Amino acid sequence: MASAVPAHPVAIITGGARGIGLAVAKRLIHDGARVALWDADGTALDQALGALGTGDGQAMAVSVDVTDERAVIAALRDVGNTLGAPALLVNSAGIAGPTVPVTDYDAAAWRRVIEVNLTGTFLVSKHAASAMVIQGWGRIVNIASLAGKEGTPNAPAYSASKAGVIALTKSMGKELAATGVLVNCIAPAALDTDMVKNMAPAHVDIMVNKSPMGRLGTAEECAELVAWLCSEACSFSTGATFDLSGGRTVY
Repeated sequence: MASAVPAHPVAIITGGARGIGLAVAKRLIHDGARVALWDADGTALDQALGALGTGDGQAMAVSVDVTDERAVIAALRDVGNTLGAPALLVNSAGIAGPTVPVTDYDAAAWRRVIEVNLTGTFLVSKHAASAMVIQGWGRIVNIASLAGKEGTPNAPAYSASKAGVIALTKSMGKELAATGVLVNCIAPAALDTDMVKNMAPAHVDIMVNKSPMGRLGTAEECAELVAWLCSEACSFSTGATFDLSGGRTVY
């Protein structure tokens, strides 16, 4: 039988130094969570931790490469020793990769996008889920993309990696359904984050024009949905994909 939600759950947020990850951290702290920001950018992590403005014992920052399994295991140990066992995991770490046709796509760039976006999500989920199952309660939220549902032209690696995240979510959701650990993902349309700002303007315009609302979403809007999926109120949804698209529903 599943255990009750911890009063002040420990949340690990990958890609937590900026964008969706940082917005999620602020929202979960508001709900009483203790937060561990994970990111490969140590300088940005320090700035993000300062921006949270939390007291001792409520937040920490860990510089970690989510594609390195040994680093992931060490980071989880660090979080456990400092904040406690994780009950929440938000896999937000991701990179867009080049915006070029598949015929011109560099194989090394392809591998890097798949490693960060898909393999990183797998590795962190694999090891965090083990602790959650022991506790009898947990929530894992993966940040996918509408690109993983429909495929975005000139973004083959990103689209493939996010489709993989959606499938991984479905697989883990079914596997862990009776353990008290729920696994869901969010498929946002383009959000006003650094990742999108670094894309070619024409590419961004195409995505905005597909939205019935005619605008980019925000990281804060995504964080609100993440907060519900991380809560005790989310009790009968697992293995699901939730669109965040301004009306641009795909399937």
